[in-house]
Amino acid sequence: MKTLSVGILGLSHLHPRSYMPIFRAVRDFEVVAAADANPALAESFGKDFGVRAYTDWREMIDREKLDLAALFLPHAECPEAAVACAGRGSHLLVEKPMAADSAGVRRIMEAARKAGTLLTSPYVWRYHPVCREMKRYIQDGALGRIVGCEGRCAAGRLHRYIDGHAAWMLEKAKSGGGPMYNLGVHWIDLYRWLLNDEVVEVSGKNVKINQEYDIEDNSFALLTFSRGAVVALDISYTVPDSYPNGRDLYLGLRGTGGVLSWAPSFEGVKERLFVCSDSGEFAAAPRRYIDFELQAHPGYTGILGVHFLADLAGAIRAGGPPAITGEDGLRALLVVEAIYESAAARRAIQLPAASV
Repeated sequence: MKTLSVGILGLSHLHPRSYMPIFRAVRDFEVVAAADANPALAESFGKDFGVRAYTDWREMIDREKLDLAALFLPHAECPEAAVACAGRGSHLLVEKPMAADSAGVRRIMEAARKAGTLLTSPYVWRYHPVCREMKRYIQDGALGRIVGCEGRCAAGRLHRYIDGHAAWMLEKAKSGGGPMYNLGVHWIDLYRWLLNDEVVEVSGKNVKINQEYDIEDNSFALLTFSRGAVVALDISYTVPDSYPNGRDLYLGLRGTGGVLSWAPSFEGVKERLFVCSDSGEFAAAPRRYIDFELQAHPGYTGILGVHFLADLAGAIRAGGPPAITGEDGLRALLVVEAIYESAAARRAIQLPAASV
């Protein structure tokens, strides 16, 4: 079977270079071209990875027949580019949160629907074996009824975007917002998936420390799901540079019959999940530490990214749908928008469970 040709739109981002090892690990895909308005970035990327380089993505999609368009453009620019790519028959991988607002995501979804192309976003935490084990315990009832959850994601200070040629991430008009837009969507999507439920109410609070940019540095939220679980999120750009791996990550779930707790190491290969349960399965050892060893792999999110892309290739070959859909991306961003609305209005915001 012929390989699926990939074009990368946007190199002024932290991830495109680190996606190359995982694209190359999935033999179904071949990255053939990349485009960025910065000539130096386009030239160096093309030289380093042996792909055709363009300074205008429009020229690239006119010249190249792409099976998959991978978009890493400023969030506000993704809808226009995605619509154009879908119109040429390309499937779409749009970096989260997919757009600077939910209207942009809806525009992308409609373009993909009309063109009959697949649309996905890399919410790759769903592929982590610890997350899959957590979901199994929840489904098996080891935790009883889920009452409260926590999610913490502090990932580097603002300068990393400047150093990584992605200063646009610090401009609200281009990015949509601060850490909750860029990082919080991961935990929102993951808790939707873990709980198999939708957010119906949010309360948010944003804290701004920097005075140079119009985004917040810290975002906090309480998410209430339709079956009563409450998730507390602490998402920020203020972790110290000296912090291990540059990220402070945590996930926890507490139910009427048990607890799950995990501090992910992000791209590490050794992970440990703490489980405490009153269920019969745990009668002999109600408190356990379960160790996981992942296959080491270079690139963004390591082996998780490989599994995500392999699944996407399979969906394209089979005619879809992908495991992570445009609707998943939209639901995450709708929650983020409600968090920002709540922070501005200083009150809780209601979200219908079927808000898509």
